[in-house]
Parts: sequence; structure tokens; C-alpha cells
Amino acid sequence: MKLGFYGDDFTGSVDALLQLRRAGLTGVLATSVAHAEALASDAEAVGIAGVARSLPTADLPAEVLPALRWFAGQGAPVVQYKACSTADSSPQLGSLGRVIELAREVFGSAAIPAVFAQPDFGRYTFFGHQFARDGGHVYRLDRQPTMRTHPSTPSTESDLARHLGTQTELPVGTLTWTEYAADAEQVPALLAASADAAVVCDAFTDAHLDLLGEAIVHGARGTGADSHSSTGQRPGPRFVLGAGGLSLGLGRALGGAAPALPEHAAAAEGPCLVLSGSRSARTWEQIEAAERAGWTCVDLRADGAAARASAAHAAGADTVFHSSTPGGSRLSAAAVTEALLTLAQSRLQAAPGTRLVLAGGDTSGGLLRRLGVASLTIEACPWGNVALCRTHAPAHAHDGGQVVLKGGQMGHRDLFEDVRRGSTADPAPRSMDPSQEEIH
Repeated sequence: MKLGFYGDDFTGSVDALLQLRRAGLTGVLATSVAHAEALASDAEAVGIAGVARSLPTADLPAEVLPALRWFAGQGAPVVQYKACSTADSSPQLGSLGRVIELAREVFGSAAIPAVFAQPDFGRYTFFGHQFARDGGHVYRLDRQPTMRTHPSTPSTESDLARHLGTQTELPVGTLTWTEYAADAEQVPALLAASADAAVVCDAFTDAHLDLLGEAIVHGARGTGADSHSSTGQRPGPRFVLGAGGLSLGLGRALGGAAPALPEHAAAAEGPCLVLSGSRSARTWEQIEAAERAGWTCVDLRADGAAARASAAHAAGADTVFHSSTPGGSRLSAAAVTEALLTLAQSRLQAAPGTRLVLAGGDTSGGLLRRLGVASLTIEACPWGNVALCRTHAPAHAHDGGQVVLKGGQMGHRDLFEDVRRGSTADPAPRSMDPSQEEIH
């Protein structure tokens, strides 16, 4: 194993697996520590998809520590805690500050590089502040329309060190691009010399990600799993915190020779089923586009909704079963998960080959675990940062099925129809030139 990672939600975990695969590393994503332990795989990257982002801070040790401890014993030079590129967290929910504290218990007191940039997804870190593209514009994170009104962890601070600092009493610092642009070889030394518990690193181009990835891997190889202490024992792996951009940079630095993923997928063999617990405006645009394309879209809050959705799908209609409309009433997360799960179990039992789309990071985690999915691998990448995955669900009819996991802000408008057809999207990735962007 060259790299292990824990993802704090399922859609983000698939994104990390995708970025590592793009970098040439073979990979597999387990849905729990127990399933990771049972993997019979020689994959270069192994992930554990978790649900920490949606948990109260008091519940994080029970969720996160077993995964970190398992990875610490696997011999990989680098272990990543995969967080969202918008740093979704608060002192009360999914606290990344608490994660920093827990990681120090397992991996020691070395400064933790924190890299949240992901240029191909419109996420940039500039002088410690996070920026996010939305609707063709780039916003400071606390002004981005989606994150400013996030239902669980609304953004009130774009300075990531300050944001993380509200979640821990440990010091959090910043490494700006001006500190390393002239002499990239100094990055390992700068990180090693830091007295901070975590260091937020600027990045707004793929070149920055590669530079940081090389610096982290170089440091891990120099002081981590490839070296020995004076006692002859191998020191532990280097722990890092960050988004899919960090996964890409690390993967490129570690090096792999896996063939490129297919950029095309065959059309679905039967009607698709979208199960959405996402509240994002982007997901709602996708639902509306699907309805215009002839899909049956059913609001699960309506009377008889489950029966209507089940009947439509059984009759051959591509179907969306969703949990909210803009400005509409909201059910609890538990109620949404139960409603979506009941329909999923019914339809997968009747039609196990159904191509399934799960929208929403928290939704995906609750559903896949309860559907008996033990692990995922990526089969194709036709839709930008949204991948087609193959499930491993032993003793279930839908073992070997196809699933697409879509975070709330991910995917183009016609994603659902393209998933049905196997069409290839053309969302041109871009890195940021600060002089060329309109910042809000």
C-alpha cells in the first residue's frame, strides 16, 4: 500500500479514489474498517469511506480513531484524512479541529499539512483564504451562495486557519504560495520546522498540488516508512489533511502505472434510479433537467410517494426519488435515509442490475452501508469528477452492480440523463490565474 485514506463522507471518498486513480495508482474503497481488514487486494491506494462529516464532535473518536489506527499499522508512507474542498465542518459537527487532535494521538506531533485546493473543481487557496467557483463566478468561501447557506455547516470564515482554529485549541498556521514559489525545495523544511499542529497550504494550480505532493512524499520517505530510527524501528506514516486535489498531488508524487480510466460508459441496461437526499441548488437543477428529459421525479414527502416511484421504475421509467424542493419543508436525515433505503432495497431486489445514482454525501454513506456494500472500485470516468463505480456486496443480489455517487455541488446540469446514456460530459477543468478571475 502506497497511500491510505479515510474519507469523511462517501462521495468525497470516491473523489479521492478517482484522483489517485488518475495519478496512476490502483485503488479500492472499503465502507468500514472491518471491510478494509477483510480486503484481499494488492491495491496501491486503499480508502475507508466514513461518515464523520455528519457526526457530532463527541462521536468522532469512535468513528475516526479505528480507521487511523488501522492505517498506521499498514506500512503506507502517507495517510490522508480526506475532507471536502469547502472544509465543511464546525466546532459542533464534523470538526476538523478535533480530527487534528485525534491524528496527533496516532501519528505524533509533526505539523499536519492541510491542503483544501482542488483547481479542477473550482476550489482555490490563496493567502490562506479559500475560494470556490459557483455558477461561473469565483467567490470567497464565506460569500459563495451554496456554502453561505449550507444547511449543516454554513461558512462564516474564508481564512482556513481561522476556520480550523475555532475547532481546536491547537495552533493552526499558513504556508502561502509566496513562501515556496521561489524555492520549492524548501517546503519539506518549512513544514518540518513549523511549531503549528496543522499548516494550511496555499494552492491554486495543478503545479502547486504537484509541488506540495512531492514535498510531503519526500518528507515521508525521508523520515517515515522508508527510513529507520536509531532504534531500528520504522517510524509511522506522514499524516495529511485535505481534499481531492491533495490526493491527486500525492498520487502523482508516489507514482503508479495503472492504465487510464475509460472516459466512456455503456448506456444503462434498464431504467436508472436516482436517490437524492441532497439539498443543494445544483442537485435541484439536475432533477429539473431530468424531468424535462422525461424522467419520473417523485418527492418522497408526498402521500404514496414510495409506491408511485416503485411502480414507475418497475414500468421502465428512469426515476428520481428526492427529499426536498427549494424552500420546501425538510425531513430529518434519518427519515430521508429510511425512505430512500426502503425504495432502494425493493427495486434492487427486483432489478439488481439497476444503475443507481446516490446524490448527497451523507445520503450515500447511510445507504451503501445498509445495502450491504463492502467495497467499491472505479469502472469509468465519463463525467468529470463524477465516476461510475462497481459495487462489491457479498451475498446480495446487487453484488457487482453499478453506482454513481454525486456530492451535492458536483456534476453538470444534464448529469442524470448522461448517466443513463453513458454520454461523456465536457466540464473543462481550470486552474486559477488570480489576475484573470472575477472574485466576489
